[in-house]
Amino acid sequence: MGKIGFDNEKYLSTQSEHIRERMSKFGGKLYMEFGGKLFDDFHASRVLPGFEPDSKLKMLLRLKDQAEILVAVSASAIAQHKQRGDIGITYDQEVLRLIDQFRNMGLYVGSVVITQYQGQAAADDFIRRLTELGIAAYRHYMIEGYPHNIPLIVSPDGFGKNDCVPTTRSLIVVTAPGPGSGKMAVCLSQLYHEHQHGVKAGYAKFETFPIWNIPLKHPVNLAYEAATADLNDVNMIDPFHLEAYNEITVNYNRDIEIFPVLKAIFHSIYGACPYASPTDMGVNMAGKCIVDDAVVREASCQEIVRRYYKAMCDQKRGANKQAEIEKLEMLIHQTGYDCEDYKVAAAALQTEAQTGEPAAAIELPDGRIIVGKNKVLLGAASAMILNALKALAGIPDDVLMLASDFIRPVQELKVNYLGNQNPRLHTDEVLVALSVSAANDENARKALAALPLLKGCNAHCSVILSSVDESIFRRLRVNMTCEPKYQNNNLYHQ
Repeated sequence: MGKIGFDNEKYLSTQSEHIRERMSKFGGKLYMEFGGKLFDDFHASRVLPGFEPDSKLKMLLRLKDQAEILVAVSASAIAQHKQRGDIGITYDQEVLRLIDQFRNMGLYVGSVVITQYQGQAAADDFIRRLTELGIAAYRHYMIEGYPHNIPLIVSPDGFGKNDCVPTTRSLIVVTAPGPGSGKMAVCLSQLYHEHQHGVKAGYAKFETFPIWNIPLKHPVNLAYEAATADLNDVNMIDPFHLEAYNEITVNYNRDIEIFPVLKAIFHSIYGACPYASPTDMGVNMAGKCIVDDAVVREASCQEIVRRYYKAMCDQKRGANKQAEIEKLEMLIHQTGYDCEDYKVAAAALQTEAQTGEPAAAIELPDGRIIVGKNKVLLGAASAMILNALKALAGIPDDVLMLASDFIRPVQELKVNYLGNQNPRLHTDEVLVALSVSAANDENARKALAALPLLKGCNAHCSVILSSVDESIFRRLRVNMTCEPKYQNNNLYHQ
């Protein structure tokens, strides 16, 4: 079991109670903008060991009788077929997946809002599809001069043109498939319409990162900058909070930049602003649930290094990531941690140097480093995963898990019938072979049963993996990184 740095149960109870308190301050109806991922928050689980990826969802379940989910998605994102990078599906598909997940957990999904609408045909098609599926869909339009043209925004020709989304619960959770979906604008537009109908409602913001009550340069907050390096988000001391309370808190540049505008919008709607600072708007209690700062710091430094490796590999594949790489290099320097400190990377490179072949290494929950290298029958990652499963299951190293006469027919299928030039088995093929062997082999059964123990482990390969291998490690929840180089000098790589 890896070290724990975050008290998840304390977080669930503390966070839900704090949201209840915020709801009571606004007469019982609160629009809450949820930044980041409402579930599958793997970034948070990596930098805060002990945080479960679905913690925010579980927290909402404690409020489910009061909560209503409103999903926002940008019309331009739909038209551009924008994808959620970590699971590889488009934003409109992700909206449907989110709704399914919420419903399966017993949460009420009220509607979907198509934001930044300008008559995009793809958005209209998606609205028709939602309607056919029995899901209420509404349009929010582009407003010229948003967010600075306050007189127009807070008028019948601004927010007034947007569809008023009917809501029935006291906590309206506004979430989205990804950044840039217009969640804040949806909340503000709804406040305008509620006020027009004589309904008192408030607004709050739920952002896990940056964590407002830990130091600006704490690795957890630097890891957030690493996660948003492509957006060039920057953590800052909240100047409004410092001026109002003489207290140092952390926020990020976009919220600080937009706060004067947000304050003016509140004044235009209500005649006053309920908040003195961007930090005041937030309800995040994660910082109060860190129980081992050293563990959290180490995990966050590792996350920044992983982000750096990913950007370097993306650049090698042809993407323009130079600005992002430079930002990540700066963040690594600020932590004092380095790629050389990343144990699995050092182990993989050392094995490659000794053997002259690509190698991979994984750190098991108990701290053991297990390596694998290219073999005639197996690639480095496949050999590593077999060796790791043997170690976890207590199987002696000299025990052969997959006999060569079992593997060769698979290789013949790949090369002779499917046209694959690489005869070595990928990780998915190895796992299928292992599962077939498990029907008659006790060691294979033990190894297969150990597969869930790989979740959350760090791993590194000395060459860029195939997309098939990357997908398998992602599904196993292994934190896999690669050196930014290919195994061969070919121009085309699958």
